[in-house]
Parts: sequence; C-alpha cells; structure tokens
Amino acid sequence: MEFKDISTDRIDYGQGKLDISDLALNPIDQLAKWLEQAKQFGARDYNAFILGTLDEDGYPTTRVVLLRDCQDAGLTFYTNYESDKGRAMEGHNKVSANFFWADMERQVRVLGQAQRVSEIESDEYFASRPRESQIGAWASQQSRALSDRSELEEAVKAFTKEFEGREVTRPPHWGGFRIVPHTFEFWQGRSSRLHDRLVYSKAANHWDITRLNP
Repeated sequence: MEFKDISTDRIDYGQGKLDISDLALNPIDQLAKWLEQAKQFGARDYNAFILGTLDEDGYPTTRVVLLRDCQDAGLTFYTNYESDKGRAMEGHNKVSANFFWADMERQVRVLGQAQRVSEIESDEYFASRPRESQIGAWASQQSRALSDRSELEEAVKAFTKEFEGREVTRPPHWGGFRIVPHTFEFWQGRSSRLHDRLVYSKAANHWDITRLNP
C-alpha cells in the first residue's frame, strides 16, 4: 500500500505553551506533574515511554516500556535481564527515554545511565503483579526464538502447575532498572512548528534550564 499524500499530512499544534516560569526546579517533579496531567486527561498508557539502547553492534534500538516509579533517584521500569534490552543495558548503560502524549501535544526526552535496582525493590514490585504476569515472567525466554506459539503456551501451563497452591517467586533473571538522568527536554507543541523546548541539564547540586530553538 502506498501513502500518496503523506507529504501533506500535518497537524498545527496549539493546545498550550511552556515558559521557564511554568517549570518546577527539579525535572523529576515536572515529569511527575505531566504524568499526572496525562493520567487525568485520560491518555492511554500515560506512563509508557520509548526506551532507547545500543546493541552489541552499536545500532540504536527502541521499544515501549512502562514507567513504574518516578523518584529523585531516577525512572524505574522492569524487564527480563536476559532480554535484548536487558543485555544491551548490561553491556552499555547509556540510554534514552521518550514520553509522548499526542493528544496533549507534549513530549519529554530523557538521557541517563541505566542501573539495576536492588533485589528488595524487584521482589516488592514482582509481588504486586497479577499472578498471570508472574507466571509469564517464568515462562517467557524473552527475545529468544520460538518454534511455535504452542511452545510458550506449554511453558505457561508447566509453570502454572509448578506454582499451584503457593506464591510465585521472582525469577532471578527478572527485575528492575533505574535510569539515573542527567538531561531532560520538555516539549510543548506550538502553532507553525514554533514549539517550546526547555532543557534541564544536571549541574553540581542543581539543574540548569535552557530554552532551545524549535
């Protein structure tokens, strides 16, 4: 299928504006504010972001993950440590995160370094997950090839039976990563592509804020 008119498809943004005076001194607080506003707005998967990593050949790769904690220490999400993204972060911990709320005409870009969270934090979060998701963490050898979907379904049945009548413990290959950020960019769409772009850069004991050209 060919998109013959894709070159002319565009939306002129105009829902809001963003000034330095609107921003919190700490970008984590500002991100938390925008997350809450996206939740109240009704944005689907408001806490989803695109995680960017580098693979072993140096290629940037991206995928959507869910933010599970937003604290001064950083941005936390969970995954299989043996997945493509898990192995990529273990080998090269510089990462990016990109939040985009299309209907609010907002975007946040984050640069930082990924590090594993503590075993205790991973245990606590895993215990809060639905039981079916806990079983899935055991059954799925994430990012590995499957001969057929039935292979995965049989693994789910096997682990369901193994944990029948007892708590599902966290697999040793599954847990959290925290992005320790050093740069945030808050973007608000504006008319005629003259967007607002405000960047936080980590200084010694504070954050500097700079406005960029759109």
